[in-house]
Amino acid sequence: MDHLGCFSGGMLGLGSKYASPNLQEKYLELGGEITKTCHTAYDKTATKLGPEAFRFEGKSEAVAMRQNEKYYILRPEVIESYFVMWRLTKDTKYRDWGWEAVEAINKHCRVPDGFSGIRDVYASKVSHDDVQQSFFLAETLKYLYLLFSDNDFMSLDDWVLNTEAHPLPVKKS
Repeated sequence: MDHLGCFSGGMLGLGSKYASPNLQEKYLELGGEITKTCHTAYDKTATKLGPEAFRFEGKSEAVAMRQNEKYYILRPEVIESYFVMWRLTKDTKYRDWGWEAVEAINKHCRVPDGFSGIRDVYASKVSHDDVQQSFFLAETLKYLYLLFSDNDFMSLDDWVLNTEAHPLPVKKS
């Protein structure tokens, strides 16, 4: 599974609000399980940051198997799902997981002039890639801000966030 696919936990959670009544619980639960799987990929690393891709092979679950999957480039998708699932369920584990990510990013990705991706999330001594992706500021930090803001700030009933996390008002009829 690619890190990029981790947005789908929040997507399915949001879809549960608009699904037929007999599917709402199923979609919300599925969104929660995907989000939990993505969190597990973070939790299994030395840095507590998720790899670019992870696999389920043999006894290995939610771990990167190839060197080119072990990097972390400050992506937002897991944080996005934490935010959405928090807003939908109010389950504090999503804020707890988000705070774990804040601490890990600050510990392992902070460099003198900003933040940097890292080459191997499983290494206890990190090697930075010296790149701060623009989506880190535009999306990752925005979703963290929203995760910890008051629940009535940017209600998901009044705002939709596009694929770059730009808020757009929902037109009410």
